[in-house]
Amino acid sequence: MVIVFLLVVLAALVGLHWYVWRRLVRDTTVGPGLARRIGTAVFVAWPVLMIGAFVAERAGAPFWLQQTLAWPGFLWLALFIYLGLALIAGEAVRPLLRRFLERRRPAEAPAESPVPLRKAETVPPGVPETPDPVPDPSAGPRLLAAPSRRLFVSRVVAGAAATAAVGTVGYGTYGVVRGPRVKRVTVPLAKLPRGAHGFRIAVVSDIHLGPVLGRGFAQKVVDTINSTQPDLIAIVGDLVDGSVKDLGPAAAPLAQLRARHGAFFVTGNHEYFSGAEEWVEEVRRLGLRPLENARVELPAFDLAGVNDVAGESEGQGPDFTKALGDRDTSRASVLLAHQPVQIHDAVDHGVDLQLSGHTHGGQLWPGNFIADLANPTLAGLERYGDTQLYVSRGAGAWGPPTRVGAPSDITVVELASAQA
Repeated sequence: MVIVFLLVVLAALVGLHWYVWRRLVRDTTVGPGLARRIGTAVFVAWPVLMIGAFVAERAGAPFWLQQTLAWPGFLWLALFIYLGLALIAGEAVRPLLRRFLERRRPAEAPAESPVPLRKAETVPPGVPETPDPVPDPSAGPRLLAAPSRRLFVSRVVAGAAATAAVGTVGYGTYGVVRGPRVKRVTVPLAKLPRGAHGFRIAVVSDIHLGPVLGRGFAQKVVDTINSTQPDLIAIVGDLVDGSVKDLGPAAAPLAQLRARHGAFFVTGNHEYFSGAEEWVEEVRRLGLRPLENARVELPAFDLAGVNDVAGESEGQGPDFTKALGDRDTSRASVLLAHQPVQIHDAVDHGVDLQLSGHTHGGQLWPGNFIADLANPTLAGLERYGDTQLYVSRGAGAWGPPTRVGAPSDITVVELASAQA
C-alpha cells in the first residue's frame, strides 16, 4: 500500500509539473530554441532538488548535503504550488483575453481590397520601385495573426502568474526569516487564585530548527520571548528537524531563556523523527525542564505536560493518568500537549487550559483548509466543555521556509482570575 501511495503521489507530481511546464515554458516559446531548453532544464533540475531535500532530511544524510539541498528544494515546492494555482486561475482569463484581441482587430485594421495599378500610374523606366511597407510588430494586437495572438496571450498569463507566485513566496519567506511576531491573548480560569491574575505564559511551538532555520533564527526566537518578560515559558514541541549532533549548536541560544518560573518543554512528533531521548537530555542541559508525562505544582496552578502521540511507536506515548491522575482537582491546571487532538483526553481529565501547536495554521494557503479538517482547532482559542484550548501557529516553518495566510507567532497567554 505504501508503494502504491508513493507511485500515485509521484504520478500526480509529474503530471502537475508537466502542466506548469507547458503553460510557463512550451506555450510561451517559439520552437525548441534556447529559451525552451533552459526552461525545460529548470523543470527537471528543481523538482529533483525538491525530492532530494525531503529524502536527505528523512534519511539523515550528511548535514552539509541537507543544507545544500534544502533552500532551493524547499523553496521550489512553495513556488511550484503558487505557480500552479496562478496558472489554473489564468485559465479563466485566457479565453477572455483572446476574445478581447479578436474584437479589436477588425475595428482597428479593416480589410483593404487591393487596388490595381492604372496605366497612367505605371512607374517610368529607370526609376526604382518603392518596396512594400513591412508591418511593424510593435503596432499592437490589430496586426497579430491568430498564432501570434495565442503566443501573446500565453506570455501575458504566464508572466502574470510568475509575478504573483514569486511575490507571494518572497513575502511569505521574508515573514518567516525575519522572526515571529508577539501575539497576546487573555484566558480566564475559574479556579485561578486572585493573586495569580495576570500571570503570563510565553507559548512557542514549531520552531523547526534544521538545515534551513539555524542558530540565527533560534536567537531571534529567544530574544523575542525574553522581550515579553514572561512569568513562564512553554515550548510545546517540534523544536527541531535533525539530530543533536547536527543541530546542537543551533539550539544553544535556548540557554538564554529567562522567566521567573522557568522554561518547560514537551515533545512534538518531529522530535521522534530526530532522536527524542537525546533531545530531551539536550534541552535539560540547556536549562529547560522537560515534562515527560509529568506535572509541576506551581504556587497558583498545576502545570502538566504529556509526550506527543508519535512517541507511541517507541513506547513513549502520552500518559494522561501519570501526568494528571492524582492531582488536586480544586486547583487550576494548564497542560502542555503538542497536538490539538489531545484535547479530548484533556477534557476527560478535567484540564482547565491546554496549550498546543502542530498545525502551523496551515502554513501555506490553501493548506489551512486541509489542516482544519485534521485538527479540532486550527489556531487560536476555543472551548471544549469546561476545558479551553489555545493553538499557536508556531514560530518557524517545516519544509519551505515560507508562510502564506498563516503568520508565525509567539503568544503571550495572560491568565485571568475570576476572583480579580
